[in-house]
Amino acid sequence: MPEAIDIKVLHELDGTVEAELNRHLSMAKEWFPHDYVPWSQGRDFAFLGGADWSPEESNVTPASREALLVNLLTEDNLPGYHAAIARIMGKEGAWGQWVNRWTAEENRHGIVIRDFLTVTRAIDPVVLERARMQHMEIGYEPDHGDKVLHGVAYVSFQELATRVSHRNTGKASGDSLCEQMMQRVAADENLHMIFYRNVLAAAIEIAPNEAMRAITDVVKGFQMPGYTIDGFLRKSVAIANAGIYDLRLHHDEVLMPVLRKWGVFELEGLDAEGEKAREELSDFMTGLDEAAKKFEERREARRARIAARAE
Repeated sequence: MPEAIDIKVLHELDGTVEAELNRHLSMAKEWFPHDYVPWSQGRDFAFLGGADWSPEESNVTPASREALLVNLLTEDNLPGYHAAIARIMGKEGAWGQWVNRWTAEENRHGIVIRDFLTVTRAIDPVVLERARMQHMEIGYEPDHGDKVLHGVAYVSFQELATRVSHRNTGKASGDSLCEQMMQRVAADENLHMIFYRNVLAAAIEIAPNEAMRAITDVVKGFQMPGYTIDGFLRKSVAIANAGIYDLRLHHDEVLMPVLRKWGVFELEGLDAEGEKAREELSDFMTGLDEAAKKFEERREARRARIAARAE
């Protein structure tokens, strides 16, 4: 059950949620997954007398294959995300309308990516299906439990992280159709981020100290929802080495833009606990920036060694 402060904030945010829902509906563009799939490239697999997948059929880069697999499996766990968000935010009023609308839009992402990957044979569909079954059997439970402020803070960052990951996966794929599709998906994720970011901005005005603690906890413990995917660490390393999503992008393009928008480092009137949370956040961001620099240096050195061996 949400804590007392979360219940208070939840109710006081009703007007903001309704306004943000209406803003979202006015900005969201209708689109259809089938329009982004080159159906003419489709062929039967062995079960129907055709040929099963082989690596040389894929037109996307190896790193983007890993990213596409992670991205799609993350989208596949939508039932778990819906259940968690509906439990935390409720199923009534504007909150309930938003949860259902968000779920419907997110479902398109899994549909279009799966259809595209299957038709173009970009990824082995057998591997993909086995991974989907395994990942969904694990399910999903948010690390922050049923805390409203933590939940809204998390999705504010997570939606932007997903947008960056989808966009860069398309760019790295080497396939113009794949890039176009992933840009379309990323556009949805950006609108979702704006909704949650604006809702939490209003929450900061209502409960600044509790919101600061939630933001700090989420930033320090942030994990993408697909972290339970089998082999996630190995895949994440390949994705980071390819520059699709790494510590630098996480710091510069995900965390800092949202924190600046909220004005967390300029916020006045915090009590001792709020200031403590902000100091923790500042220290963590400094450490993350240093870790990102070290990762970039190691990656560049590794690339230089590989280039030297190739000469």
